[in-house]
Amino acid sequence: MRTKTTLMILGAMLFLFFGLQGCAGMGGDPTPYEGYTNVYLQNNIHGYSKAARGGKTEYIASYANYVQPDSGHFFVPLNTAVSVGKYRGGFTLTRLDNGQLIYFEYRSGNMGGMSVEEYLNLITGPQKAYLKGLSATDRKGIKEGRVLSGMSKKGVRMAWGYPARHKTPSLEDNVWTYWRNRWVMKYVTFSNGKVTKVQ
Repeated sequence: MRTKTTLMILGAMLFLFFGLQGCAGMGGDPTPYEGYTNVYLQNNIHGYSKAARGGKTEYIASYANYVQPDSGHFFVPLNTAVSVGKYRGGFTLTRLDNGQLIYFEYRSGNMGGMSVEEYLNLITGPQKAYLKGLSATDRKGIKEGRVLSGMSKKGVRMAWGYPARHKTPSLEDNVWTYWRNRWVMKYVTFSNGKVTKVQ
């Protein structure tokens, strides 16, 4: 009898522990990632906002790049200074100009096994991204957070972010896959290194 009671108490404690861990995924101040407390975005970050408890708004972004979600779309511009924090579903980005906190979903398996730190080294840097040499079309697309016909691959990467590797294994590919939202994909087609179609 005593063993059964002990097991029940232990089970309840584990349930509470893991349940609370799950609830703690969002909210509160994230623990900073050492070495990423004042870095600059090397591409635009797209995402969506949603209502949270207490009338607050949560901002969600993803390695899948939600470039045109149905509602609540936002994007953080290239070269915005951010601080990176730890988050069990990936990491957080906090804008240093206005304090906006973004929960960034990350799955290493869908990025070819790339660790969070390796991915952060692609999308953030200690210096602002260098735009010299980019065409007027590239600059327009980056500024507006859109992909335009005639943009280069570098321009698209800066405007929409790195495509997820499980659908776009190499940036040498002539079709890059992004996500409009969690369910609908978008495809950017290149010819001779320039965008010819977005669908």
